[in-house]
Amino acid sequence: MKRESIWQQTTNIPMRPELPGKISTDIAVIGGGLAGILTAHFLEQSGRQCVVLEADRIGSGQTGHTTAKVTSQHGLIYQKLMHCAGKKQAEQYARINQEAIERYKILIEKYHIDCDWEECPACLYTKDNARALRDEYHAAKELGLPVELKKETELPFEVEEALYCNGQACFHPLKFLQVMAEGLRIYEKTKVLQVKPHILTTSRGTVEAEKIVFACHYPFVNRPGYYFLRMHQERSYVLALKGAQTLHGMYLGIDREGLSFRPAGEMLLLGGENHRTGENPRGGQYEYLLHQAELCWPGKCWRENENAVPWSAQDCMTLDGIPYIGQFGRKTEDWFVATGFGKWGMTSSMAAAILLTDLICGRENPCAEVYSPERIHAAVSAKPFLTEGMYAAVNLLRQKLIPPKEKLEQIRPGHGGVVEYNGEKAGVYKAEDGEVFAVSVKCPHMGCQLVWNPDEKSWDCPCHGSRFDYRGRLIDGPAQTTLEEEFPHKK
Repeated sequence: MKRESIWQQTTNIPMRPELPGKISTDIAVIGGGLAGILTAHFLEQSGRQCVVLEADRIGSGQTGHTTAKVTSQHGLIYQKLMHCAGKKQAEQYARINQEAIERYKILIEKYHIDCDWEECPACLYTKDNARALRDEYHAAKELGLPVELKKETELPFEVEEALYCNGQACFHPLKFLQVMAEGLRIYEKTKVLQVKPHILTTSRGTVEAEKIVFACHYPFVNRPGYYFLRMHQERSYVLALKGAQTLHGMYLGIDREGLSFRPAGEMLLLGGENHRTGENPRGGQYEYLLHQAELCWPGKCWRENENAVPWSAQDCMTLDGIPYIGQFGRKTEDWFVATGFGKWGMTSSMAAAILLTDLICGRENPCAEVYSPERIHAAVSAKPFLTEGMYAAVNLLRQKLIPPKEKLEQIRPGHGGVVEYNGEKAGVYKAEDGEVFAVSVKCPHMGCQLVWNPDEKSWDCPCHGSRFDYRGRLIDGPAQTTLEEEFPHKK
């Protein structure tokens, strides 16, 4: 189940046609989210002919589910960068993200975009880890970012320390995307199924392109690049609350159970409860956020009215916390990639569009090195790399060797689980009326065993983050096919 965000509920982007068959272009951009649309726009402005291929509707993926914070403050990133990559690359990261904010402002002014753009500070806060914030402050200050430490915030609870980064912003991402997509050659409902050096095979025809940009959240081509070994995906949850509190700034807690806050007109976005995709067997994430809201604002109750809009997002997390932006692989000179944005897709999308446009147009960009997909930061990447391998191995073995623990009769209406069904291991969802939907529990991407997510009523892959609804229909990649093709649901 894919819930609509407040951005999707308040925008009506016109539909684009499907690919009409066979076409050719200079550059094919896979993915109609913010990264793909901005990249295509900048390339068109540079005189290149572009085509954007979107599997569903533009903005329907992570761009439509973000909390839309436009900021250079990406958690405790700068102290880590100084340690693992050095000051030069840390400066590159800070510089391109600050440039991204300015580019948004330029485009909004140039095209007169009414997208609820609000300049405001971003703030990291802690209740018990002031030392980490002070270390981040010193690193960010050394890199020239507009930061300051304070003890006070607007939040409805006391904090030990708060690190403000001034001159940041928030906005309505789909209102912005809608205007930026105008004039671009976009084909929707056109899923790219296979990519060869200069040929893309889609569900609606083929595209010949001199260069190809993968801006589709998670690259679905396993080789070259091997991004499935270098990333995992995480889910996070949001409630848009009406009548909670008016905030000016955006806030993110660095503690283990820290929450995210940002203003959105008459609503307040409360986020948190991050977990690796496929690691939410008990559910209760939205309930937890509702509980936190009631603790923050006693006397308010959002459980029995329509003033709380829930949705979730999915983010690609790299080994070292830095996106992969650049040439797709060493031997694919005409393929390019933008992925692994973590929780910071807004500035990362703009940074990717700037960097990829310069790279494709043969212009040197001094900020490109830190994002190179070929980089190696062994100090922070070695342990996550081993962890990714462990997850894949464990879940492959679970799929092949470990029998189900639950029985079909134990699955309660409205719930799902892995059982033996008609002599085979299957994932079953039992509807409220008792109807049973059974699908293969083997992810078609690389064979890992799927896990039931009760909050979203979906089957999620803990290895690489593919997701499917209870009928087996694909929600998120890198998988390319539905589960029906593996094991059709039965009633």
